Amino acid sequence: MTDAKIALHPKEGSSRDALAHILTSLEDDKAEDVVSINLAGKSEIADFMVIASGRSSRQVASMAEKLTDKLKQELGVRAKVEGKAAGDWVLIDAGDVIVHVFRPEVREFYQLEKMWMSPSEAVAAKA
Repeated sequence: MTDAKIALHPKEGSSRDALAHILTSLEDDKAEDVVSINLAGKSEIADFMVIASGRSSRQVASMAEKLTDKLKQELGVRAKVEGKAAGDWVLIDAGDVIVHVFRPEVREFYQLEKMWMSPSEAVAAKA
């Protein structure tokens, strides 16, 4: 295969690049309360987890759509997406970076930050 850039899961060293693209995309789309969690030593599913909120189901779905398009165009990553049709909680698996985009009420209910961050990390993330 001559186009080695296209992959379902990015290779080592590209997870920080993917994270930077993801954070920029979410910021451009006015995501709220964006939190990046380093999963090193906590899980083997990914290197980073990003959690963000959108104000409405429409915004959540739109942010997810734009993010997956940017990942494919800019990094050659074909992300897997779940939940975009409902727009309450969209999971984007970009390989070494997992992204959760929630409506605020749904995010508050599941509280993923509490599952993956220590209390000191959670305080620092809120600042």
